[in-house]
Amino acid sequence: MDARVFPAWLERSRAEYAKDLVTAGQTSEDAYRHADESMARSFPSGTPGPGHAVFDVVDDAGLTVGYLWIGPDTSGNADSWWIWDIVIDADKRGRGFGRMAMVLGEEYARAQGAHTLGLSVFGFNTGARGLYESLGYETTSVKMLKRLD
Repeated sequence: MDARVFPAWLERSRAEYAKDLVTAGQTSEDAYRHADESMARSFPSGTPGPGHAVFDVVDDAGLTVGYLWIGPDTSGNADSWWIWDIVIDADKRGRGFGRMAMVLGEEYARAQGAHTLGLSVFGFNTGARGLYESLGYETTSVKMLKRLD
C-alpha cells in the first residue's frame, strides 16, 4: 500500500473494526477504545509493526477494491501468521477479489516462512465464513453471546 494513503487506511480499518465490534455486542465506547488499542499495538508510530504488511486489492484495471492486512500472529512463533483484516468494497464483493487476495496472502505468508495462517471472523459475516471454509480454513474456536435486553 502506498505510504501516502496509509493514514487514511488506518482510520478506515479502525472505524470498520469498531463497527463490527458494536454489531457483535460491544458498546460504541468500548468498541472504539478496543479498536484504538489494537491499532496502536499493530501500528506503532502509525506504520506497520515488524512483519506486518498491508496490501491494496486491485481489479484488472488497477483500481483499488479493498485491502489485505497480514502479518505474524501474537503467539511469538515465527511459523504462525495471521490475516488481521481483509475488506473488499461492498459493491465489488462476489467477483472473486476476496478469494484472490486470500490466495495471494497465503503465498506471501509462505514466502515469509509461515507454516500456518489463521484468522478471526465475526459470526454474523456468513459470506466471509463461506469463503474461508471453501479455501480450507477450519474452525478452531467458537465464541457465543446471548443478548438479554
